[in-house]
Amino acid sequence: MNELARGSLSAAEPGATLEATAGHAAGQCAVAVEGLVKEFGKLRAVDNLTLHVPPGLIYGVIGPNGAGKTTTFRFLATLLRPTAGRGYVHGVSIVAEPLEVRRLVGYMPEDFGLYDGMKVWEFLDFFAAAYGVPRKVRQRVIEDVVELLDLTGKWNDFVNGLSRGMRQRLALARALLHDPRVLVLDEPASGLDPRARLEIKELIRELKRMGKTVVISSHILAELADLCDMVAVLERGRLVIAGTLDELRRQLQKHRLVDVVLIDDQDAERAERCLRGHGAVLQVTRSGRSLLLEAAGDDAVLAELLHRLIADGVTVVRFAERELTLEEIFMRVTQGIVA
Repeated sequence: MNELARGSLSAAEPGATLEATAGHAAGQCAVAVEGLVKEFGKLRAVDNLTLHVPPGLIYGVIGPNGAGKTTTFRFLATLLRPTAGRGYVHGVSIVAEPLEVRRLVGYMPEDFGLYDGMKVWEFLDFFAAAYGVPRKVRQRVIEDVVELLDLTGKWNDFVNGLSRGMRQRLALARALLHDPRVLVLDEPASGLDPRARLEIKELIRELKRMGKTVVISSHILAELADLCDMVAVLERGRLVIAGTLDELRRQLQKHRLVDVVLIDDQDAERAERCLRGHGAVLQVTRSGRSLLLEAAGDDAVLAELLHRLIADGVTVVRFAERELTLEEIFMRVTQGIVA
């Protein structure tokens, strides 16, 4: 295991605790945004946004174009001052102590600049120096992140000649040079082919295993659903809904939907009659040998319904709950309106 994965590059310790006015919840979070407002002239890009990100999680931020995701991320990276509100990274104020926050945050923007004529190692050496990595350990640090991001074979390649996937890896390597505790990744899989997207996802999972908190945005919602521990949906700069996917489903899907497939049409008819007689069943829709069952109740109720079918002699091929996907959640809670 390389030195970065072992944690030999210690993350900066917060220099100051929360301001006296900060809530207790912010101090327990890796990232806390409270009442954030950002205006550009008459445009309010972020409108009273509050987010709390627990440490050690992958936290997805999704929303239509113009929802305020990138503006929020730039605030977390100390690149924008808010019109109002406050934010903290491990208890350190983003507004009052931006230099300390920069030691704690690694930021990967969607669009990042590369310098023509620079080799990979030169690019990383330049930014390691900018991050204040001591000269005596700089070479080892660069080697560690290059190994972690599987860029070893690109050490002497010119950065402007790299593929899109390798450039994304290089941008992530740059964000890791100072061993931040929090990573803020804005569309890290943008423009990548399917294989490269899978590789980036696995890299993000590895970073979580190393104990880092990852705040990530993406338009590829199915991939975020597979990757994130929690998700926040933004629209017009406001928080619409947030939580784990299971929590969001419970809020939006009041009843249980179950796909039931039987061995033949005759069994499907028998199953329909059997299920309609149960008090927890709200509706049964049949199509050939398949049923869509809508029921109220917990897992024990679903188990009881399955047992009832089997006891009635019905041959069940499939009995599986249908859950809302992240795309369906997104479509239910947003209206497609931009700021």
